[in-house]
Amino acid sequence: MATETLTLGKALNTGLRRALENDPKVVIMGEDVGKLGGVFRITDGLQKDFGDQRVIDTPLAESGIIGTAVGLAIRGYRPVCEIQFDGFVYPAYDQIVSQVAKMHYRSRGKLNIPMVIRIPFGGGIGAVEHHSESPEAYFAHTAGLKVVSCASPQDAYVMIQQAVASDDPIVFLEPKRRYWEKGQVDLDAPLSEAYPLHSARVVRAGSDVTLLAYGPMVRTCLDAATAAAEDGRDLEVIDLRTLSPLDLGVVYESVRRTGRAVVVHEAPSNVGLGAEVAARITEECFYSLESPVLRVTGFDTPYPAARLEEEFLPDLDRVLDAVDRTFGW
Repeated sequence: MATETLTLGKALNTGLRRALENDPKVVIMGEDVGKLGGVFRITDGLQKDFGDQRVIDTPLAESGIIGTAVGLAIRGYRPVCEIQFDGFVYPAYDQIVSQVAKMHYRSRGKLNIPMVIRIPFGGGIGAVEHHSESPEAYFAHTAGLKVVSCASPQDAYVMIQQAVASDDPIVFLEPKRRYWEKGQVDLDAPLSEAYPLHSARVVRAGSDVTLLAYGPMVRTCLDAATAAAEDGRDLEVIDLRTLSPLDLGVVYESVRRTGRAVVVHEAPSNVGLGAEVAARITEECFYSLESPVLRVTGFDTPYPAARLEEEFLPDLDRVLDAVDRTFGW
């Protein structure tokens, strides 16, 4: 078993390399993904090894990137599009919603759009305007798209390969603030035996409160669980992993045991993923709940300037405060 310690960013790079090796129809395209290797170096070295016909530096035109990828996907290729920063995806929103999401339905199932749209998302890096966003709800709300987010190097390595191999269009959200965090990665794990792409997972077992998160907030919730243990509280942490379709079976099972749930995400609370998760938990687990399902989120404002970012982002203290409030009912 070849297990290595990799950063999340390097795990994505290695997963993309495997995808390129395994299928000659896989192409990577985006702004600066080739010679530079991407702003975050996620595609570093891939153009050198696979050539500029498979790792393609595109013009600065997100709509053009996605539109071109739709044509490639229809012709049998598997394009992997990088959107350089989350806030840059909006010029491509029309293509994603009007073309990518609807082509399979519009063609009555005759056409597949096997493409991946990689988006570094979230805050925490002190970036300037338009470089820190949480656009997941836009895409999760759109029928015809699948939306996933990795939270660890192992998941990053496996999930990006699973996404590329899928016949469905997938928005792949990468927690940019976690790119440099390290973890063990099993490089020999066959995809056929890997944890399913569209499945949530318990990443820390507990008995008192269920914490639900995805992407960058999984680490925050794990840190909160460690801190809560010092006060004698046993928190279970579930990484949702898939935002559309939501996989809530493991969530319901957990909440029926703990009786309490807190949903955590960076995006604003208004019509966010947390609202949908809370509603479904309430519908399915009403008689098991000891308190309302609470949400810890970003505020209903645009992402602030870098100096105020830490005031906006959910942190350990805000998560622990919500946990305390669940015991006040």
